[in-house]
Amino acid sequence: MNTLSTKETVAIGLMTFALFLGAGNLIFPPAMGQAAGENVWVSTIGFLITGVGLPLLAIIAIARAGGNLQNLSNRVHPLFGVIFTLTMYLAIGPFFGIPRTGTVAYEIGAVPFLSASVVSSNMPLFLYTIAFFGLTFWLALNPTKLVDRVGKLLTPILLLIITVLAVKGIVTPLGAIEGVSPEYEAAPFFKGFLDGYLTMDTIAALVFGIVIVSRITERGVTDKKAITSITLKAGIIAGTGLALVYLALAYLGASSVSTLGMLDNGGAILSGIANELFGVLGTILLAVVITVACLTTSVGLVSACGEYFVKLMPKVSYPLIVAILCIFSLTMANMGLAQLISFSLPVLIAIYPIAIVLIVLSFLHKAFKGMPQVYGGALIGAGLISIVDGLNVTSMQLNFINSLYNYIPLYAEGVGWLIPAIIGAIIGYLYGSIKKES
Repeated sequence: MNTLSTKETVAIGLMTFALFLGAGNLIFPPAMGQAAGENVWVSTIGFLITGVGLPLLAIIAIARAGGNLQNLSNRVHPLFGVIFTLTMYLAIGPFFGIPRTGTVAYEIGAVPFLSASVVSSNMPLFLYTIAFFGLTFWLALNPTKLVDRVGKLLTPILLLIITVLAVKGIVTPLGAIEGVSPEYEAAPFFKGFLDGYLTMDTIAALVFGIVIVSRITERGVTDKKAITSITLKAGIIAGTGLALVYLALAYLGASSVSTLGMLDNGGAILSGIANELFGVLGTILLAVVITVACLTTSVGLVSACGEYFVKLMPKVSYPLIVAILCIFSLTMANMGLAQLISFSLPVLIAIYPIAIVLIVLSFLHKAFKGMPQVYGGALIGAGLISIVDGLNVTSMQLNFINSLYNYIPLYAEGVGWLIPAIIGAIIGYLYGSIKKES
């Protein structure tokens, strides 16, 4: 069989949507909306390109490469394939992505209902994460049921609650859209583009690709073109859902300033909006939606990492790997959200541009005849800049390097890696052509 019914394709699409829609995806758009103000729609278009477009391309790239990231990264070099893939799975998995789902779910889904004295203790977070990762373990234990458990059960709950909040906020807006923060005044599209970049969904897409493709092949689809086609359809369903959520949340944020004032973070904005629209019920609805969103992302990441490590270590059983991932993530989660971010964000910022370049080149693979020198040149160019960007997030002093890099176009805007990547690809192509002829 090389096709799926519309119902099955939609279910896989809904599962994909839920895997992506984590707490960060719900928090960034309202924060952007508040800050962008009258320029909210221009900024949102930029946000959609990097927050929806790039992850969709990443999913397709993985499907075209045979269903896993290592196949794609091996085009550079087999050693790079192993190191890069392992780094990606560890960074977006047990070292940061999975633990963050538990801590964010606790801070937004549980803390508002606890007294200050209770929150000051470490015990509530510990007990909450035991329950959270215990449920994650159970849901991820049988990945063949992910479509039924996530796509058909949890996703409709998630969509229903988000729809209720969005419709109420649109029908009875909190206020008019007004004002523009300085950073969104000169180049709102580009700022929104960078905001979407920071969701890190492109990295997640490379990791989730193995889950999506596995769910398709389990249903008897074996033809590579058919797998890519179904993956594209599922990705479009997920992307459409994400785009609608982002548009609604950006509007809610932009229209909330006159009522809430300018708040420091998207979590506080979303909490304030929910409370203004529905009172205590709004706080409860938000707690449920954040918890479900974090849980589905956690399950997706654990399943993806589990399937990857089973292929890496076939003698170790999938249930044991999932258990180890959940226990390790539980431990990391109890470090607290701030410590997790400071520990892992530099790595994520360093590898994100490399992931983008790898995805884009995969669609141009035939145009440059798959020369590994093109991949290598482009990735070296991007990496020389992105690694410094990652180190800049730490306490390291890189004033001399930054003073030199400031001459690179777009470096100050955070995408200084773009031009060096293009130059590196051109140099790699010329070198590869000369080597081939000699």
